[in-house]
Amino acid sequence: MLRRRRIRRDRIINQSRRIVVKVGGSLLVGEGEPDLSFIQELVDSVVDLIRDKKEVVIVSSGAIALGKRELGVADKIEDPGAIPSKQALASIGQTKLIDLYSIFFKKYNLHVGQILLSAQDLSQRLTYLNARNTILTLLKIGAVPVVNENDTVAVEEIKFGDNDTLSALVAGLVNADLLIIISDVEGFYTHDPKKNPEAKLIFSVENIDEEVEKMANGSCAEGRVGGMKTKIEAAKIATHSGIHVIIGGGKDFLRALFRGEEVGTLFFSSKNKLQARKKWIAYGSRVKGKIVVDEGAKKALLYQGKSLLPVGIIKIMGEFYPGDPVSLLDSKGKEFARGITYYSSKELERIKGAHTREIEKRLGYKYYDEAVHRDNLVVL
Repeated sequence: MLRRRRIRRDRIINQSRRIVVKVGGSLLVGEGEPDLSFIQELVDSVVDLIRDKKEVVIVSSGAIALGKRELGVADKIEDPGAIPSKQALASIGQTKLIDLYSIFFKKYNLHVGQILLSAQDLSQRLTYLNARNTILTLLKIGAVPVVNENDTVAVEEIKFGDNDTLSALVAGLVNADLLIIISDVEGFYTHDPKKNPEAKLIFSVENIDEEVEKMANGSCAEGRVGGMKTKIEAAKIATHSGIHVIIGGGKDFLRALFRGEEVGTLFFSSKNKLQARKKWIAYGSRVKGKIVVDEGAKKALLYQGKSLLPVGIIKIMGEFYPGDPVSLLDSKGKEFARGITYYSSKELERIKGAHTREIEKRLGYKYYDEAVHRDNLVVL
């Protein structure tokens, strides 16, 4: 059994052609200074992958930390934690971050392309596709895309929250085969290894269920944005999109991984891979409102592959318009699906609970029988 698992793991890693590598800011910048030896090791490893005919996208944190270092923040900014201050620090630090990558990759005659994304960019279908096309074009011409959140314009309401989430969305955006999240721990443990010496490293996870999520809540609380909990949430997004995920770290981690050493934790992708448009509906789009449905409608959506009809709608929350992404909740308020609505919130208020034949009578017109068609719906 162990040998079969090892063969399966090696096959997944070796056959991955398009790879997203996420690197945390704490690894790039330590004690206020860039960790040049780590960056050199990272770049060398990425170059090895490129020489092996693999395409690599880097999702990199570190801009704000480099901005603090460059500016001497203690003397010039009263509240470094405030959003305008973070935006200013990111603006300064981002140039330094991309300079570092450019300098190290230039040694191998490789160009670096900077991609700055906000959650709002990915929530709009057109800009989502534009971002995808830009990254794929960079890969096609042999450049290395370096992606970061656009912290210079993002505010709390439209932030990804952390670059773990961003890396999962980017992996889905470019149809990656593998997402590698490099951390300051060796992988996913049963408990926090820094607090519990009996914590055991888990080498593979078939499915991210409630037990795994509970372990993530109690394991490796790193004390900053992007702890193990957010990495597991990112892994859920990626695996549901049909992408395998590896979380791990340590010296020369990437090279060890592709040498066939059993390092890090592998999260196997879901067998039911989402189509490109449904990836965007599920994870890229930003919901504009919520629709609460009854148990009969929930069962029809979950188990019978049906569309959402107005008769199954109990309550409308928020203001939205036809074509907007909406969240579907059960009667207990738990989100179980997302979709694109055919009707506005005001229209649905008038036709909720109505049978199909009653829609035109209540509205004076009828666009569709469905409130959300199954082709535009993703079960979470």
